[in-house]
Amino acid sequence: MTGTKITLAKGLNMGLRKAMEDDPKVLLMGEDVGKLGGVFRITDGLQKDFGEDRVIDSPLAESGIVGTAVGLALRGYRPVVEIQFDGFVYPAYDQIVCQVAKMRYRSAGHSPMPMVIRIPFGGGIGAVEHHSESPEAQFAHTPGLKVVACSNPVDGYWMIQQAIASDDPVIFLEPKRQYHAEKMELDESLAPPPLFTSRVARRGTDVTVLAYGPTVRTAMTAAEAAAGEGRSLEVIDLRTLSPLDMGPVLESVRRTGRCVVVHEAHVNLGMGAELAARVTEECFYSLEAPVLRVGGFDTPYPASRIEEEFLPDLDRLLDAVDRTFAF
Repeated sequence: MTGTKITLAKGLNMGLRKAMEDDPKVLLMGEDVGKLGGVFRITDGLQKDFGEDRVIDSPLAESGIVGTAVGLALRGYRPVVEIQFDGFVYPAYDQIVCQVAKMRYRSAGHSPMPMVIRIPFGGGIGAVEHHSESPEAQFAHTPGLKVVACSNPVDGYWMIQQAIASDDPVIFLEPKRQYHAEKMELDESLAPPPLFTSRVARRGTDVTVLAYGPTVRTAMTAAEAAAGEGRSLEVIDLRTLSPLDMGPVLESVRRTGRCVVVHEAHVNLGMGAELAARVTEECFYSLEAPVLRVGGFDTPYPASRIEEEFLPDLDRLLDAVDRTFAF
């Protein structure tokens, strides 16, 4: 398919379909993923085409979903499980951290764990806590897990297939407010970048802005606004949170001398802290200002009527950019 414009939701759906067509060992499992097609319709039509043995509607039990997937992966299948909302993942946290993340290491490589755990994450959809959270740092902190976050339709299409093909367990984060937000042209004849790589989304010379998932769009909008004021922002879409691909980040910061990290998760002990530490260690003598972080506040996710005050937006990001020039 060349020249087709797709949303992120459609890209993920197409990517899952392609993976299932290519490998009969790929199974989908989760709450309402079959007949309903998922609450966000990401798996729409897949049970009809592949049957109930490959697209499985599970009970409302996240620990059971992931635990069953562990057994399937050990038996040679490639299960893809959906956690319906980000905040629902915690009943399965024990399974993910104690079994999924450790099985390959525990077996000295003899028992790979080829499974993908899809988690719609982030806010901006008018929902409450348990439906709008950003738990990525908890998984990135866990050795044995790979953690990736797509930000656009084309990445969604390719990255879900690459994650399914991996023999390591992948936490696959999907920015839910981007599911139907914009369309991009997909050209399947082009080779995708490797899964665990970051990319420069916009070139710039004055400040490096690091983002992933839902905040990539925020960063791109900020870059457009800053350009109108004579400032050039370089935006890097991290794409992979564990392992971090620091090559493009360090090259950029050495040129710009300034760096701002933006994510929806709480700033305290978030991904921004790790990125700031690594940038400071590697680029200390190139920095003109401290690495600044913009993120959610250190409170539980608020009521939907004030969530826009909680989420990092254009103004808060541009304020951080201004502050980097004050040093």
